[in-house]
Amino acid sequence: MTWMTLLLLVLATFRLTRLIVFDKITSFIRRPFHEIVEETLEDGSVTTYIKMKGTGLRRWIGELLSCYWCTGMWCAIGLYVLYSIYPDISFPFLFVLAIAGIAGIIESFVE
Repeated sequence: MTWMTLLLLVLATFRLTRLIVFDKITSFIRRPFHEIVEETLEDGSVTTYIKMKGTGLRRWIGELLSCYWCTGMWCAIGLYVLYSIYPDISFPFLFVLAIAGIAGIIESFVE
């Protein structure tokens, strides 16, 4: 594996993980496992947190989808296996995710 391939996989994993854990567009994936709870504090401010739904496997998946590190590990494994088995087919997908990852990092600095 070249360092460029490693960088591509790192950036693609970064973006896919953020997409699954944080982005609104994938909230439908998290909705069966998470409940968003808003609580008004004494000072009038509102705090939001995630409450896991269910028990057993449902709760485990909810925990997984709320943990950036856990989801990142599974995304890394999935993307690496995909690239190892189907490098030509997966490359465009990985490349787009990597570009979006770089754009996200740049946006963080600009803000």
